[in-house]
Amino acid sequence: MSTPEEKIEAERERQYEVRRQERIAANSKPRSWAGFVLIMMVLCLCFGVLLAAFVVRRANTNSIFGTISTALLGDRTDTVSAPVVVSQIQRLNRLETVQYNVDTVVEGHRTSALNALPDLLVGDRLLLVVHGQVIAGVDLSQLKPESVRINGKAIQVDLPPSIIFSSRIDEAKTRVFARSTGLLVPVDPNLETDTRRSAETQVQDAATKDGILDTARNNARSSVESLLRGFGFQQVTVR
Repeated sequence: MSTPEEKIEAERERQYEVRRQERIAANSKPRSWAGFVLIMMVLCLCFGVLLAAFVVRRANTNSIFGTISTALLGDRTDTVSAPVVVSQIQRLNRLETVQYNVDTVVEGHRTSALNALPDLLVGDRLLLVVHGQVIAGVDLSQLKPESVRINGKAIQVDLPPSIIFSSRIDEAKTRVFARSTGLLVPVDPNLETDTRRSAETQVQDAATKDGILDTARNNARSSVESLLRGFGFQQVTVR
């Protein structure tokens, strides 16, 4: 007959053997790959979405990203109509493309009713050193629908004429260089004011002669061309 100590020891050995057999049985079971495959599919899907977003963000017609984007999403220009292009260009409104600074000398002159007498006696003359600023560009709000023509991936746009938006005299940098008043007449207090007023027109004329309108148009063309290429057009003509 077994003693209580022997029974306890026998029970311990039996439980140990049961746990060992359970571990052996668990290790011998074939592994399931279903969970692993599912995780990999989710990761690949997330990577694909991120890659597509990156390609679309960087896409243009002159880059490898543009080629990939076209292959994935099709030709983007198919959805861009002439009214849409006109609306987007018109949003640029008064496109200021050039600022022209002018330094020039403007003459102001007053003569007396006694024209027979020389200026030394009855004239009033001053020379004004003028610093002016002229801003020019294109008013794209005036763009007409018939000025935009689309043919597949090609587009042609005829811009409105370039114009001068504003011209002003910098009063702080404008000064009287010389003045001479006749011996027989008083100093005209309005001569300098009137000369400054007429100087604005002369500054604008000087900027026009230097080609400010041509520069403004060329700069506007470059800006509009960049906008149109962003729509996906490959052949862009802006006139």
